[in-house]
Amino acid sequence: MAMMGDMDPRAETLVPMLIEKGLRSSGRQDLLNTFCEKLVEMGVPLWRFHLAQRAFHPKFGGIGYNWTRSDGISHEHYERRETPREAWLRSPFYQMLDQGLESLQVDLTANVPLEFPLLEELKGRGATEYFALTLRFTEDDAPVDPNAPSEGVLSSWTTDSPEGFSAEDKALIQSLYPVLGLALKSMSNRQMASDLLQTYLGRDPGQRVLSGEFQRGSSTEIDAVIGLFDLKGFTSLAGELPGPELIEMLNDYFGIAVAATQEHGGNILKFLGDGMLVMFNLGSIEKDSQAALAASAELCRNIGLRNEERLAQGLPVTDWTLALHAGPILYGNIGAENRLDFTVIGPAVNQTARIAGMHRSVGQNLIFSQVVREAVSDTKYDIVSLGRYMLRGVSEPFELFTIYRPQGEMPHLVPYLEGAAE
Repeated sequence: MAMMGDMDPRAETLVPMLIEKGLRSSGRQDLLNTFCEKLVEMGVPLWRFHLAQRAFHPKFGGIGYNWTRSDGISHEHYERRETPREAWLRSPFYQMLDQGLESLQVDLTANVPLEFPLLEELKGRGATEYFALTLRFTEDDAPVDPNAPSEGVLSSWTTDSPEGFSAEDKALIQSLYPVLGLALKSMSNRQMASDLLQTYLGRDPGQRVLSGEFQRGSSTEIDAVIGLFDLKGFTSLAGELPGPELIEMLNDYFGIAVAATQEHGGNILKFLGDGMLVMFNLGSIEKDSQAALAASAELCRNIGLRNEERLAQGLPVTDWTLALHAGPILYGNIGAENRLDFTVIGPAVNQTARIAGMHRSVGQNLIFSQVVREAVSDTKYDIVSLGRYMLRGVSEPFELFTIYRPQGEMPHLVPYLEGAAE
């Protein structure tokens, strides 16, 4: 490439490689592993490489990649924390962000005390020089908060060569760093879109939208089990509890319900105030129904246990309901040209809502339709009929069912919740 005429000849090989992997989104871990191996092959005495990048994820604030010449590449996620980790506060990266430094070079062979515990550790393992770089992805030149850094990457390069890095090696790394950053930005943008779409739309809808299903009116007819989960008595509690306690409680119960649903292959389609709409679409109504009942049994058990823990801690508790039904539904994009929702519609969805209105009449947390019951021919659960009912807007009677659980296995309900009204 003509523009590289004055560059280190090694860059003429590495730059196209970084660009190609960045365009093809082969994955950051694969990119960094290949990059480090290529540097070593070209004579750079790299012993250890570390890179940290911000993550747009509700649980993780960042991701770190660590490469060593002996062990190859590995990664770890950094959980979001209210209080920064002590190791972060005492790290070279923290100081670089705090002081606005773009690079940091430390001779680990000098007979002087080292400022950072990490460098003392690396020196003890035979490292001779530490070289770190920062790269911001934004145009904002405002000072960076080390505990909430802007988009970008932080990297460190360590050698165990007695001579350290040569000036040419460091110049090569610095010249390649913006290209490496661009490739990482391309890959992380794709990952960020995937994480955010799955977080806000659900795993399956998020994947569908990311793969191109975002045209208004586009939909697919599928057979699936639909579930409506709801918290009982939550409206009255909302008027009694402070806002932060109410949100904590809602997140606690939703966390249990979401975990049980996803553990058995279900998708969370949307949250509806103090309830949520879920779907099981595993390829057949039989598989869907088995998964839905397994998730329901787990949800019942885990919320019962959590209620006992909350009562012991003096925390407010509530009860729950779950209605399940199965049938053909339309699954896709509905809304306006500039505001779409990826959701489900159809008679089966409406009938699930009608079944959900029967919880008080039948006195059961979990109820499901005859369609779900008939799809589960061989089951470990003791399924009990609750009788046949005429549902509003439905022309024929529906037989409803529940899973029998011995009294000792039923979740404990405090007296004021029994018969609680919305």
